[in-house]
Amino acid sequence: MTRRTLLLPILVACSVGSAADRPNIILIMVDDMGWSDLGCYGGEIETPHIDSLAADGLRFTQFYNNAVCGATRASLLTGLYCQQAGHRGDRWNEPKDFQKCVLIPELLQASGYHTAMVGKWQGRDLAVHRGFDRFFGPNCRAKISYWHAVHGNDFYLDDQPWTFPDNRFFMTDAFNDYAARFLEDAVTGDKPFFLYVAYIAPHWPLHAREKDIAAYRNRYRQNGWDEWRQTRLVRQNEMGLLPAGSELAPEAASIHEWKDDKHQDWQAERMAAYAAQITNVDRGVGRILTVLRDTGKERDTLVLFLSDNGAAPDGGLRPSTSGFGFGAKPTTAWRKDGVAIKGGSGPDRLPGPHDTFAAYGLAWATTSNTPLRDTKQSAYEGGIRTPLIARWPAVIETGGGLTRQPGHVIDVMATSLDAAGAEYPAEFKGRNPVPMEGKSLMPIFQGQQRDGHDILAWNCNRGRAIRDGHWKLVRLRDDRDWELYDLSVDPGESNNLAQQFPDRVKTMSHDYQKWRERVGAK
Repeated sequence: MTRRTLLLPILVACSVGSAADRPNIILIMVDDMGWSDLGCYGGEIETPHIDSLAADGLRFTQFYNNAVCGATRASLLTGLYCQQAGHRGDRWNEPKDFQKCVLIPELLQASGYHTAMVGKWQGRDLAVHRGFDRFFGPNCRAKISYWHAVHGNDFYLDDQPWTFPDNRFFMTDAFNDYAARFLEDAVTGDKPFFLYVAYIAPHWPLHAREKDIAAYRNRYRQNGWDEWRQTRLVRQNEMGLLPAGSELAPEAASIHEWKDDKHQDWQAERMAAYAAQITNVDRGVGRILTVLRDTGKERDTLVLFLSDNGAAPDGGLRPSTSGFGFGAKPTTAWRKDGVAIKGGSGPDRLPGPHDTFAAYGLAWATTSNTPLRDTKQSAYEGGIRTPLIARWPAVIETGGGLTRQPGHVIDVMATSLDAAGAEYPAEFKGRNPVPMEGKSLMPIFQGQQRDGHDILAWNCNRGRAIRDGHWKLVRLRDDRDWELYDLSVDPGESNNLAQQFPDRVKTMSHDYQKWRERVGAK
């Protein structure tokens, strides 16, 4: 898609077509979910509704995010590298400079779409002031609880503060309810619609209903992280998700074998609670798909499903005296592996209820990212690679397919505009947005080879990286040596080829520096 100089009146004028002429778009993003957690990406977690998207659509095997939630959302909604939108790229909720950019809902709304959002909003303004007709969720600026309101995370219904119901609130259930409600309203109108559902699950804390946890309890008590990681790898190879002969990335030295763990029941419960969170998301996806099917909107609706970053062992937990506003007393401190030192949750208090506040640790997060290296906030593949499923029966006619063409969350803006027949503007409501970086995924949906990105690059909290074709250059910090990997045969980034190809390292590191200066990455 090329960028043409268009003013707002012309942008609106291109929207004269009816809803039948342009597809509906549903964008579903989960938070902190690993690359292999879904059944259709090799996982053992029950995700039948999400898997049905893959069965009827297309799975991307090499799609990327920005390794942390706020940075990914900045790119997702603007079509820009997050630094171009005023986000450093290494923080979870940094204010964005929206004067430099325009958002997907703003452009679709101006083009005649009905727009709605449910879930995690991290903007400086309220969502209804940035292109959404309807909104339900938190203006997310503080620690999270699924069971109760959290101080600093005020919930809104449209532009009004929303009052929590007594003893009946569970956040993912509320998101599922409002997503279905907004969709039911949208399908009755005469406009095409854009629905963005930004789940917070399965982000820590490990809060879930007992009946959902119970469904997984024995599964993880019988088999620990060692066996499940191997099982997922086998399934991924059978599905064709990986290059032939792919191996597991090396584990962190701090991960011990499952048989040596002294608290297996507790460890199993952590993973069971995490799996329960994803199952609840899948339940909500099922409700969305039911509305589409029952109202005859299924064929002409593009559904995209992805994650904002790789699995998170601890979510960045640090010692705290705040109490996080979820009803626990301010006595909880944490180790890096997510173990509570006192209070909150630990081997003597299983996760799930409202008065616990746990993450699932590095061993399980590594399992979630099978076979990739490292986790959230890292520039290795385990931090930045996400599942992406696209279903659009009117365009993607053969289901169950895979594509190995790389893509990035910056491509979602271009794809949405391409599908809607809208254009990216040079001026919008007094703003002059930075030229769009993303490229439409439409050719891939149509079974074609698209003209992709010359390079993709990252500046993360724990790493810098650049990808050029199947080559990837990565390093932990600016004072570390570059490592070079051939992703066509080594998705786990196990075999560093930097010494064998010094000229390539030199060229790619130079290209990285040019990118860094161009987008303003610190």
